[in-house]
Amino acid sequence: MTFFQLALIAVVQGITEFLPISSSGHLILIPFLTDFPDQGPMIDVAVHVGSLMAIIIYFWRDALGLARGGFASVGLGNDPLQRRLFWWVVVGTIPAVALGLFLKLGGYLDSFRSTDLVAVNLIVFGVLLGLADRFGRQQKRFEDLTLRDAIVVGIAQAMALIPGTSRSGA
Repeated sequence: MTFFQLALIAVVQGITEFLPISSSGHLILIPFLTDFPDQGPMIDVAVHVGSLMAIIIYFWRDALGLARGGFASVGLGNDPLQRRLFWWVVVGTIPAVALGLFLKLGGYLDSFRSTDLVAVNLIVFGVLLGLADRFGRQQKRFEDLTLRDAIVVGIAQAMALIPGTSRSGA
């Protein structure tokens, strides 16, 4: 893989990660659109880890607050909002972890690198996001989040494991 290919992958990841347009799906489409060889899931994971590191660095105060909430939940702090938010993040992570393990252990991950699957999901979830934007104008404050909200977000995040489905849109 050439430096140019890696740079293109990094630029596409950087642009698409924070938009509701599925960075994973766009990474899978790069070889199809350019005739480059498929970079494979390890390169995709590497650029996603880079994005995660950038997010943690940029939002370090929020990440620190979330960590404090985790410590508070085991008796090492007293901010009830941070404690509750920490547990909602844990609960919301469970569906994605469960589906990810199922897909990995079941040997289904390679079938998810299909450009047909990505194309269909980009269209379907693009329409769903448009409908949600048009009709779902409900906003909640952190203080108002419930266990049900955490589970719904977790299920949406689990669905977003499928390339072409946006994590930020979910």
